[in-house]
Amino acid sequence: MLFMQLGQLDFLRDNQNGLRSSSSSKNHLNISKAPCKSSLSYLNANRDADFFQDLYFDLLSQFEPSLKRQRQYAHRLKRKVFLMDSGIIPLCLSLFDWAKYRTGKGALKLHAVLDYDNGLPSYVYLSDGKMADINAAKPISFCSGSVLVVDRAYVDFEWLFNLDSKGVFFVTRLKSNHHFESVADSPVKSKNPDLHLDQDIVLTGDKAQKAYPKKLRLVHVWDPERQAYLKIITNNLTWTADTIAELYKARWDIEVFFKQLKQLFRVKSFVGTSANAVRIQMWCAMIAMLLLRYLKNKAEYPWHLSNLITFLRLNLYAKISLENWINKPFEEPEKPPAQTTLF
Repeated sequence: MLFMQLGQLDFLRDNQNGLRSSSSSKNHLNISKAPCKSSLSYLNANRDADFFQDLYFDLLSQFEPSLKRQRQYAHRLKRKVFLMDSGIIPLCLSLFDWAKYRTGKGALKLHAVLDYDNGLPSYVYLSDGKMADINAAKPISFCSGSVLVVDRAYVDFEWLFNLDSKGVFFVTRLKSNHHFESVADSPVKSKNPDLHLDQDIVLTGDKAQKAYPKKLRLVHVWDPERQAYLKIITNNLTWTADTIAELYKARWDIEVFFKQLKQLFRVKSFVGTSANAVRIQMWCAMIAMLLLRYLKNKAEYPWHLSNLITFLRLNLYAKISLENWINKPFEEPEKPPAQTTLF
């Protein structure tokens, strides 16, 4: 299944024939015979997808020290930052009848919690398209002192108050239909011209106030692209307005993760139609991304992830040193000495 992801193959028969054609390379992988199409189909339907899930998290724990990266935003904050969101993958309902989304439409929803320090999921849940984001988020527990950044789909004040009671800080956007009252205004001390207002607020709606009776922090940030203000709220009353705005800006990393997963790996077309087969393929795509991120961080050459996987596919059958290649992919071979130097 990793061979299918790295080779950008669409069908099980292509997978079988691709492995059969590389007869000399199979020995290095301890594969004596390429599995046939029916065997792959049977295993996709019957092998427990939890095995691939456990494999992903086992590899993540092994490679985690090598996956650390420099934070683009909020780099002075010494807390663990998590980014949570979901991504929709459309499916044909007549083939994937278990993935109900809308009338006549099917979809798979990938709920992910991204670790901001390495840009990879530390929690993943796969559901049909109908599951609401907040329902997938409620069973997840976060460590005390950590920071959770989410969008407006997760604004459930009872759940947010539960996070606050457990010592978890959150940063999210306020919906336009939520009413509040300003308690105190603070001067905005920032060089960022888009930061316009910094307030302590309390919610005024009966239901919202009962669900979240404590004060909240509200920062107004002007978005030039949308030509509108973003009302960002948090339960931390001591951070600077700059830190709050940067934390919400860091949420874009999870959008980048979904974009890379869909564009670079085989997660839009599936080789099996059962829920188990789809889960196996999704987990194998994330394992492939984890391995590529590890190679990218380890390499001396400044790879982009899209370039790395493209050039890796071109050299998939080449017998070269992977470590030397990722460090010096375009190194020219040494020229033979001129004939005059032989005398």
